[in-house]
Amino acid sequence: MPSTTRLRILVVNWQDRRNPNAGGAEEHLHQIFGRLAGRGHRIALLCSGWDGSDPTAEIDGIRVYRTGSRYTFNLAAPFCHERRLGGERFDAVVEDLNKVPMLSPLWAPAPLHLLLVHHLFGTTAFREANPGLAAATWLFERIIPAVYRGLPCVAVSESTRQDLVQRGLRSADIAVIRNGVELNRLRPAETRYPSATIVYLGRLKRYKRVDLILKAVARLRRRGTGLNLIVAGRGDARPGLEATAKGLGIADQVRFAGFVSEEEKAELLSRSWAHVLTSPKEGWGIVSMEASASGTPTIASDSPGLRETVRHAETGYLVPHGDVGALARALERVMRLEDCNRLGRAARSMAEEHSWGAMADSFEDLLLSLAERTRTSGGLLD
Repeated sequence: MPSTTRLRILVVNWQDRRNPNAGGAEEHLHQIFGRLAGRGHRIALLCSGWDGSDPTAEIDGIRVYRTGSRYTFNLAAPFCHERRLGGERFDAVVEDLNKVPMLSPLWAPAPLHLLLVHHLFGTTAFREANPGLAAATWLFERIIPAVYRGLPCVAVSESTRQDLVQRGLRSADIAVIRNGVELNRLRPAETRYPSATIVYLGRLKRYKRVDLILKAVARLRRRGTGLNLIVAGRGDARPGLEATAKGLGIADQVRFAGFVSEEEKAELLSRSWAHVLTSPKEGWGIVSMEASASGTPTIASDSPGLRETVRHAETGYLVPHGDVGALARALERVMRLEDCNRLGRAARSMAEEHSWGAMADSFEDLLLSLAERTRTSGGLLD
């Protein structure tokens, strides 16, 4: 298909970038589809709203339609599509699977449907949500093969691809296009913080297991080794984490920074001695790649997704998930500034292999190829 072909694409995602609860999935969405909009593709986004949000907006060249709320979007989306977008003909619908599948092939007709998957929760949902919501998430994920089997799919990591295959999707239908990183905005700092400082940056949710970092810091303190921890981000787990820090006797070493701007994030990631991420499962680990772009090593759980963004003993360290002793030992290693800088240089080199522009190129090539295949097999693309 000629490169001048322009597609009309509807993206279905739980949230947009401006949503107060936006995270890595939304960063990915806008980095990829904002670039495609800039190349002339017509992109519409159907997503949830929040108290005080406008029903429509334009962000990064994307037409945004908001409906429902964080907890009702999956019910409201089909009705909003029929009412506000039903008259439009789209060449492709891309469902960004985030939290629970939206089942868009059942209510958003188009010649081409593509499923985009960051990661699936599985039983980890029970570590975060109440039993009812966790059970609903688990059950919704169980029906993925019945609705999406045979459709093209993009996974952001090999771990996610394997998870989808284990759940019944066909390996041949799944392409792996990894997340990118902003290389110009995120760069190594000239100097790090004067005293050993580590950072966690992300949502404060129970399943992220930030408590493991606190316990490792406390273990090092008992050994007479001190370091500072900055916890940046917001979420409903913050009160419990603050109580844990106090109970462990390390409240004077931990700063809860709350939400930080992009400028503050860049400083935290580039000047810290290490970024720490102890989640049991991630689709890819965007923040660990952002830390790499900032020249800072990551210490992470050796878990799906994260083991693809950290090269053990080269750009950081992977430790068995839940092993506080191993986590503390890894932290001790990066507290030697020469080791920290050596790992950081290798991390930056790795990040340079994953620009957002290159990832957008891959996504565009895949969509154009699938659209051409759809057209020649009798689809409606014109």
